[in-house]
Amino acid sequence: MIFIENEHIIASFSAKGAELQSIKGTDSETEYMWSGNANYWAKFSPILFPIVGAIKYESYQFEGENYHLPRHGFARDMEFEYHHVNEQEIVFTLKHSEVTFKVYPFAFILSIRYKIHGASLCCTYEVSNPSDKELLFSIGAHPAFAAPLNKQGVYTDYYLLFNKDEEITFHHIIDNLISDNTTTIKLEEGKLPLTHELFYDDALVIKNLKSDSISILNTKNYNGLDFHFKDFPYFGIWAAKDADFVCLEPWCGIADGINHNQQLRDKEGIVFLEPNGEWQRTWQVTCF
Repeated sequence: MIFIENEHIIASFSAKGAELQSIKGTDSETEYMWSGNANYWAKFSPILFPIVGAIKYESYQFEGENYHLPRHGFARDMEFEYHHVNEQEIVFTLKHSEVTFKVYPFAFILSIRYKIHGASLCCTYEVSNPSDKELLFSIGAHPAFAAPLNKQGVYTDYYLLFNKDEEITFHHIIDNLISDNTTTIKLEEGKLPLTHELFYDDALVIKNLKSDSISILNTKNYNGLDFHFKDFPYFGIWAAKDADFVCLEPWCGIADGINHNQQLRDKEGIVFLEPNGEWQRTWQVTCF
């Protein structure tokens, strides 16, 4: 494992997928990330690139050519290069190659920068376009946080607290694609109680979230965390069936709609990056 640490937390990673796999308190040894139990879901915090979610028939067209990509893209399954900036910061990098060109006809440099300060971990996605052609991509986070934390209580002791929403409206997923069918949940004082049944029909996909901070708290005053994000137009909330975690997923991009024409340029949420351009977004988790 690769790690960075300070006097408050230690964060561990894998070079495969540049995946964050653990955040622990240095004194309490409280583990804030999901365990990766393969009986439920064997990942921890995959990076979704160059697409978020599924594309229709796992294929898309660009400039008259047909390409195939699996759900959430290829970055999460590829080996990243990495270097430590210092004991508290690390950067993982993935670049285009002959392998990626077979499924994705764009030159790119994707860097994932993790930095800790105090009891917070900051994750920044940096995308560079090294070519003289436009780069089309999506990117999203998928961190799974343990609930209960440190085996304190049970799943239903926990809830999500939204800092700006009084209700959330989510789109239903049909065959991995986004439908126009929606459900609205009223939030009492911004709270969404966690139940396993909440995710039995897949993720809650939200297009109009007002909040830029969601906290994982509980009714027993155990440990918790604050999750901050900015300028991500879509948000997913998910857990595997009956698993003791919840994923908080800010996205720049979204799965195809059920009526999508499979043209990459027409894909909802796609980011267009100009030649030689640079782009970045950041999310942060603060543990307590």
